[in-house]
Amino acid sequence: MVIGFEMFPRRLQPVLDRWVAGELSVKEFLLQAEWEKVWNTPPELYLPLFEFARLNRIPMLALNIDQELTRKIADQGWDAIALAEREGVGQAAAPSDAYRDFLFEIYRQHATMRGKATKAMPGDAAFAHFVDSQLAWDRAMAEVLAAQATATAAGGKPLIVGIMGSGHLRFGHGVPHQLRDLGVRSIGTLLPMAASSPCEELGSGLADAVFMVPTPPLVPIAPPRLGVALESKEGKILIASVSKASLAEKSGLRDGDRILAVAGQPLSGLTSLLNAIRQQPPGTWLPLQIGRADEKIEIVVKFPAER
Repeated sequence: MVIGFEMFPRRLQPVLDRWVAGELSVKEFLLQAEWEKVWNTPPELYLPLFEFARLNRIPMLALNIDQELTRKIADQGWDAIALAEREGVGQAAAPSDAYRDFLFEIYRQHATMRGKATKAMPGDAAFAHFVDSQLAWDRAMAEVLAAQATATAAGGKPLIVGIMGSGHLRFGHGVPHQLRDLGVRSIGTLLPMAASSPCEELGSGLADAVFMVPTPPLVPIAPPRLGVALESKEGKILIASVSKASLAEKSGLRDGDRILAVAGQPLSGLTSLLNAIRQQPPGTWLPLQIGRADEKIEIVVKFPAER
């Protein structure tokens, strides 16, 4: 078996190799794989897959391209991207009309969020560029999977699995379409569906198989709150304001403080700070290193035993 992951751009392949070889801890892997930058969702959702690959020495493949390239294509179109900047991705096969219609709905939704829904038209140059970016995304992942299929054909045919968003797979569009263009014929798609989904959503040709995922009962638990407004400026995490009578005020945090480290670890960004706070169990202490004027101050935030 070989497992490819949409989360990682191609340039991070050496990191995946070191992880599977057992050379990295979870913390080192997530840091070197730039998780907060390339995917920025709770890693706990995917770590069982990563651990499974390492435990069984299953090669992991970085399928994607950098988000900066995807955004540039969406802004300028594929033809405007210099060959040297395409990260080795080739010309994508033209999409079907059905896939273009599917992508237009996504494009229109994006336009709605930007307040431009009334101006979104299928003939827009901006939509053409958006399609280019999606096709490059599909093609990049298909190329890595197809190359693996070709490389391993002589020495046996392992199961090659691609973990990616369903929008790249639904109704055989996206990546399966690009794989067929690359000469890969043996393709199967497996999609998750919420158990509460109406049966009419299971349209003909949606996938080769679907599996139902039950919705677990959720007991809402309010995340821990410091009571601060944060901002990121020039790579620094600043406290813009401290709320009155908040945990932050009681701990001694002030407006303008710079948060340098959490629990002895330097911050890699605002997301890492927020994750550290949200994951703090009730009744525990969280040490912070603060920059205030020209001083470095150690402050311990004591979270209450009950939320």
